[in-house]
Amino acid sequence: MSMYIETVPNRNSPPCTLLRESWREDGKIKKRTVANLTDLDPQIVEGLKLLLKGGVAVELAEDAMEIRRSLPHGHVALVLQAMRKLGFADLLSRKDCRERDLCIALIAARILHPGSKLSLSQMLSGDSTVSTLALELGLGTVTDNELYEAMDWLLDEQEAIEKRLAKKRLQEGSLVLYDLSSSYMEGECCPLAKRGYSRDGKKDRLQIEYGLLCDPDGCPVAIKVFEGNTSDSQTLVERVEHVRETFGLSRIVIVGDRGMITSKHIEGPLGEMAGVGWITALKSSSIRGLIASEAIQLSLFETEDMAEIQSPDFPRERLVACRNEALMHRRTAKREALLLATEKHLSRIAHAVERAKNPLRGAEAIGLRVGKVVGRHKMAKHFILDITQDAFAYRRNEESIREEEKLDGIYVVRSNVAKEEMSAGELVKSYKSLSQVERAFRSMKTVDLKVRPIYHYKEERVRAHVFLCMLAFHVEWHLRQDLAPLLYQDEDKDLSESERTSPVAKAIRSKSAKTKDASNQNSEGFAVQSFGAMLDTLGTLCKNEVVFKSNPNHVVTMLTRPNALQNEAFRLVGSHP
Repeated sequence: MSMYIETVPNRNSPPCTLLRESWREDGKIKKRTVANLTDLDPQIVEGLKLLLKGGVAVELAEDAMEIRRSLPHGHVALVLQAMRKLGFADLLSRKDCRERDLCIALIAARILHPGSKLSLSQMLSGDSTVSTLALELGLGTVTDNELYEAMDWLLDEQEAIEKRLAKKRLQEGSLVLYDLSSSYMEGECCPLAKRGYSRDGKKDRLQIEYGLLCDPDGCPVAIKVFEGNTSDSQTLVERVEHVRETFGLSRIVIVGDRGMITSKHIEGPLGEMAGVGWITALKSSSIRGLIASEAIQLSLFETEDMAEIQSPDFPRERLVACRNEALMHRRTAKREALLLATEKHLSRIAHAVERAKNPLRGAEAIGLRVGKVVGRHKMAKHFILDITQDAFAYRRNEESIREEEKLDGIYVVRSNVAKEEMSAGELVKSYKSLSQVERAFRSMKTVDLKVRPIYHYKEERVRAHVFLCMLAFHVEWHLRQDLAPLLYQDEDKDLSESERTSPVAKAIRSKSAKTKDASNQNSEGFAVQSFGAMLDTLGTLCKNEVVFKSNPNHVVTMLTRPNALQNEAFRLVGSHP
């Protein structure tokens, strides 16, 4: 890589003097403009030419120029390039407007430095700027009210945007992955905020629910916010109808977990929808019934880990019984750990009843303490308890434990999709692909985008905030695919899938992924990082405002020279810094 100064003719105007950098890539010479030096004093330009040729320019003393400001730029350039590559401006709106530009900034900022809209308005303007995001987008001064108005505009465009996403990512007969999650709220003013089952473990906070629709690869397509006390299954029919009517798809296959697609739906509205296939799994109680009726015989799993079965309890349905050895051992170990933990606490209660000084007395008092222990670990069914006014004894219910052991590692996938459309193995793979939606939730909620906690109190703003986070994850999802060789991500998934002996078996990481895990380097010798660390690394590539004291009114913008890793990241995304 070399740097040089080039004079470029400019028709009837004076020629431009440009500082340029060139390098060879795939046998071709490429170059980029680092700075425009046209307005500089010719003596300084001549001095720079001498320096670039390896000479010494005496006149260019250290105090002859000054770096006024240095802003992190590389991560901004990468994210904006990914958005340009996806055509995000046209995705948001065909019309060029201030709100669209601000929404692009909101989405990019959610990936780069997630925070409140007030903090973002400060970061985009004046001396509080922490990156080149506002400069690259030409936003000028940005107020927090403008950002809120942009969110309102985005919410009005949501249906149109989701239609465009669906057109790109879904087609007739597509698998559609659907799941529901929750996030907690700060404050109690939002009409959507309700008390319900908190997946975040924040029982003292109000929350909202949101249902995420993804394509078969786990790329998000649409999202909707529901009140915080909404159950999984309540949202299903409305979302299926939305996909068919809004996206114009007459044939889809919806994939949801056992709490989402229930027998009530299958026997009711879902079963009555023409052109709608579904894939889900049976609950433990139903599996227990299949084992009792010998529809599932445990001897099936002595030689195979998957078998398609039939049962009169599920007419016109396909059932695929699976047994995962790793899952079986994991559940067995977890139950034993919970049993031991419960016994440890129960022994303390027994000691309190038997102690000579101030013993625990009364069947009600003893029962309350015992109930808390067995309820905490959900092991009540596996213990036989004997409580009296002045005595307490306990022992394991071995029969109950043996009955549950029969279910260890077993799950049953159920579907109405015909054999001609999907084999038993494809049904299992499709159901297991729901894990990709869980990864999307994890990334949106904790790892990268930090959708929670939510401080908005207007219903429309909450909906816009969640939609904004989904769009940011859509960009991140594509970025992860492009940057896979530099991340701990397995870029050879198709190869590793072909090596799996069964769709029931645990996913196998490819040889290249295992090498990256062990050496922290890829096959080309580049350091491998997490997605967040990669953005931090790219952020060290700065854009500097340089002023030469001989002409203090002219500011020259110069990039720091990218290292090999940064150049590789931009190459993978199809750009340069």
